[in-house]
Amino acid sequence: MLALAFPAAVFGTNCYVLATGPGQECIVVDPGIGVTDTLAEVLREHRLRPSAVLLTHGHVDHVYSVTPVCGGELGAYIHREDRYRLRDPLGSLDGGLLAMFEQQFGKAATWSEPSHIVEVDGGARLDLAGLTLDVLHAPGHTEGSVMFGVDGIPDGVPDEAACTTTMLTGDVLFAGSIGRTDLPGGSSEAMTTSLREVVLPLSDQTLVLPGHGPGSTMARERATNPYLQNL
Repeated sequence: MLALAFPAAVFGTNCYVLATGPGQECIVVDPGIGVTDTLAEVLREHRLRPSAVLLTHGHVDHVYSVTPVCGGELGAYIHREDRYRLRDPLGSLDGGLLAMFEQQFGKAATWSEPSHIVEVDGGARLDLAGLTLDVLHAPGHTEGSVMFGVDGIPDGVPDEAACTTTMLTGDVLFAGSIGRTDLPGGSSEAMTTSLREVVLPLSDQTLVLPGHGPGSTMARERATNPYLQNL
């Protein structure tokens, strides 16, 4: 599996591109703020053609570029409980952050919904770009936060990682931490339940690709992540 990642210009949100190999269709995951030029370069370099955009949740730092990436054709996949966030993700930002947009990009932030939104539920299985992805609903950061799991691991992952599956965890699980729960729609109780019932059952051989920061493995997180202890 070809898996490419790069951080967005604002908030450092990881944008992922998944494909069975170069020259194939691909999936784009969480196209955040200011990623369109870098994404275009990645697609051109590896001769990839996007077939869908997956969103781990509806916060603006994970969805801001979804509409230009989707164009008028590609589906934007999001959990049904975060669907409402695509109506106006900028509405949750304060004036200072909106001013930062204008200063960094030379124009005011704007938003329009993707024309083709596909609502998904936990337990769904998506067959896209030659890959099969399982949708795991893990609320707590937002009501509709999900993780996307795929069999296999990216080319180039060292053998010593001993991983056999890959999980894109969004803002549910980070290396050594978890997503915040104090924003609107967040819930510490729901997060605890998600960590106990959705995250902890994952195999130690799972490669973790989070929404921010470096990757990890479930073996490492189970042993060292303080938020997974005593659950």
